[in-house]
Amino acid sequence: MGIFSRFRDIISSNINSMLDNAEDPEKMIKLMIYEMEDTLVEIKTSCAKVMASIKGVQRQLSEARDKASDWAGKAQLAVSKGREDLAREALLEKRNFDNRVNALDAGLKEHNELFTKYQEDIRQLEEKIQKAKEKKTILAQRHLHAKTKMKVEQDIRRVDSSEAMMKFDQIETRIDRMEADADLVNFGKKSTLEEKFDQLHADEEIESELAKLKANLNQSHNTSKEDSAP
Repeated sequence: MGIFSRFRDIISSNINSMLDNAEDPEKMIKLMIYEMEDTLVEIKTSCAKVMASIKGVQRQLSEARDKASDWAGKAQLAVSKGREDLAREALLEKRNFDNRVNALDAGLKEHNELFTKYQEDIRQLEEKIQKAKEKKTILAQRHLHAKTKMKVEQDIRRVDSSEAMMKFDQIETRIDRMEADADLVNFGKKSTLEEKFDQLHADEEIESELAKLKANLNQSHNTSKEDSAP
């Protein structure tokens, strides 16, 4: 594909439409930018060659004009000296250089038009590349946001899955069991103050039983004495 054909295809292309139909828009736009930058280098190279040609034509044109002017002067000199034969030859040379001046002038005009066209092509292509790069930046940001959003959605789905909820239920059950075990450790355990009062009651019962034992013993002892008396 020639440089001008590629340039026309790039300039006439609709970036948004191309990206909409691409399987991988980010990769597509990278290739487009590479192609446009490669074309831009070629156009600038061609433009530089035209500039060099313009300078060459300008130099030849200046020389041709000087020669035409020089032969015009020689023709005038020959006429003043009565040498019409030399004057005719000088005028023929002048005409040759005049024709060369006209041809070079036409060529210079074409070169200048081509140079102007190249400059406009470069401007349009640089503008197209800038827009493509801006689009690439936007696509890269959207791609990053999409990946982040996808990861968040996947994490949410994992949390919402039955397996995850089952693990939460298991953890909750373990905590309930630990709380129940803690309650059982203190179940039936009285406070220190209650223990003191319970101890008082226990002491009273022991003292009462001890008194009964003593009373029974004394009674038994007295009965034995009575039975042994004469």
